[in-house]
Amino acid sequence: MSKSVSVLIDGTAVPSELGGVGRYLEGLVVGLTESHRSFALVVRREHEEHFRRLAPDADVITAPRFVDVKPFRFAWEQLCLPWLRIRSGARALHSPHYTFPLWARHRVVTIHDATFFSDPASHGRLKRAFFSFWIRASLRCRLVCIVPSHSTASELLRFVGSGRASVSVAHHGVDHKTFLPPTGEEIDEVRHVLGLAPGRPWLAFLGTIEPRKNVGALLAAHARLRGERGASNVPDLVVAGARGWDADASAALDRLGPDDGVREVGYLPFASLPAFLGGATVVAYPSSAEGFGLPVLEAMSCGSCVLTTDASALPEVGGQAVAYSRTDVDSLTASLRTLLDDPDRRAALGRAGIARAAGFTWAACAEVHVTAYEDAA
Repeated sequence: MSKSVSVLIDGTAVPSELGGVGRYLEGLVVGLTESHRSFALVVRREHEEHFRRLAPDADVITAPRFVDVKPFRFAWEQLCLPWLRIRSGARALHSPHYTFPLWARHRVVTIHDATFFSDPASHGRLKRAFFSFWIRASLRCRLVCIVPSHSTASELLRFVGSGRASVSVAHHGVDHKTFLPPTGEEIDEVRHVLGLAPGRPWLAFLGTIEPRKNVGALLAAHARLRGERGASNVPDLVVAGARGWDADASAALDRLGPDDGVREVGYLPFASLPAFLGGATVVAYPSSAEGFGLPVLEAMSCGSCVLTTDASALPEVGGQAVAYSRTDVDSLTASLRTLLDDPDRRAALGRAGIARAAGFTWAACAEVHVTAYEDAA
């Protein structure tokens, strides 16, 4: 094991399916590797091979099997992780998902969003209390906090205050080798994977089905358009992502039948995402609050026409390269109607999205992290 690594990154909080924080960790690891930065990474056994491939020169450490159980992982984080940082020779410790060892030194923590304060109703009571505690602790302890957007930094200052922590903004990046405009053949392949008829267009949603994503309103807007225009004149809506804690949206999905023009496909393989996003007529992401909005950036990079909202960090990502709507059913219906009727506008947004997404790289994100590691050390 190297004795000169700059940081030990704790990847044990990453869920089995590498969405959300997992995608962030993947991008950060790739950015650090491409920048030839030395680091160590501790991961759960099921992720070991994957991250060894991503970072062949890094020290990848396998955590004990018991960290798969959440309470045990938390105890290991508090009691064992600081000693592992010392043993690995790392000068700093990075906790990439809110929680961190309370008694350790040289700490960096990532706070992904401030919605536990700005949009508390979108989270369950226990989850809201847990993460609110850790966000407050992050800002009140002497450590370095990383956030993915200026919007998140501003909201944390508004709701929690500046505290004693240093806060750095590191915009997420996008894998420009993967998230490219798809070929016609790739679009046909993913259309088959989605179970759509040959040549059938679709509208795409990608994300966890939780209250702030407004999947229920999107379903209602899609149904309204079909009622106005007829089923054959409106693309099918494909909902990709795991079910979260939005009981109303889940119930609405359960009520749908095979003739309602909606397909819920769950967790899509990573390799299918560029064609799923880039092949869609419109990618709809009507979230009411985001710390960043990585699906919007990835869709832009694929040349998609993106419809999102002007809430929190989303304009920071989309700029003038996406279309905006409010989150209610009437606004979503009107915005989708306008885009479906204007192929030139969709094409222009697709081109603008590619150009804007080019400015978001994991290498730039990694450099902000490196500075944070140096500050913490």
